[in-house]
Amino acid sequence: MFTGIVEETGIVRSFEELDQAWRLVVEAKLILDDIKLGDSVSINGCCLTVVSIEGSCLSFDLLEESIRKTSIKSVSNGSLVNLERALLPTSRMGGHFVSGHVDGLGTIASIERKDKDTIIEISPAETDLASLKYVVPKGCITLDGISLTIYSVNESSFSVWLIPHTLEVTNLHSKSVGDLINIEYDMIAKYLEKLQLSQ
Repeated sequence: MFTGIVEETGIVRSFEELDQAWRLVVEAKLILDDIKLGDSVSINGCCLTVVSIEGSCLSFDLLEESIRKTSIKSVSNGSLVNLERALLPTSRMGGHFVSGHVDGLGTIASIERKDKDTIIEISPAETDLASLKYVVPKGCITLDGISLTIYSVNESSFSVWLIPHTLEVTNLHSKSVGDLINIEYDMIAKYLEKLQLSQ
C-alpha cells in the first residue's frame, strides 16, 4: 500500500528481457534508507519487489502482465521514474490509498500552463473509457504513482492540476504530449461499485 506521495525520482540504469522475467535496474538515493530484499516499491505507480541491491542500484523483476499493462515497457537507460516505498502504519497519509496495481494506460493529450498552474489532460485507452466513471472533479487519481487532484472530466479524458512542487520532484517535468502514463483509479470508488452490484 502506498500514498501516492513520491519520495524521489530514480534513474533507469538498465531494462532487459531475461529468460524468466524482465529485469529493471534503478539507481536511487533517498529510498535506499532501510530498504531490503523483498520490499515493495512503487515505480511509476507499479508495485514491484526488490530482488537485488547493489550499491545505489535496486533491481526488480517484471512479468508479462506488468509489461503489457504499464508504461514501464517504454523506459530506457536514463529515464526518470517516480519512487515511493510502501506505507508504514506510522506514516502520515498525505495522498490517498494507492495499491500500486495499475488499472490501465493513458496518453498525455495536452499540457497547459495557466498562470501558476499546470494542467495535464489524460486520455485513457479506448478500451478503458468505461473506467472514467471512477473519475470525479476534485477527486483523487494516481498517475505514474503520483496522487493528484482531478480538475475536470468528460466522456473521453480527464485533467489534473499540478503544483510547481509536483513538477519539480516527480518525472512529470520530463513528460511530453503523446507520452504514456500509468493510471490507477480510486480504490474506494471501485469497492463501492462492487458492493452496490453485489446487493
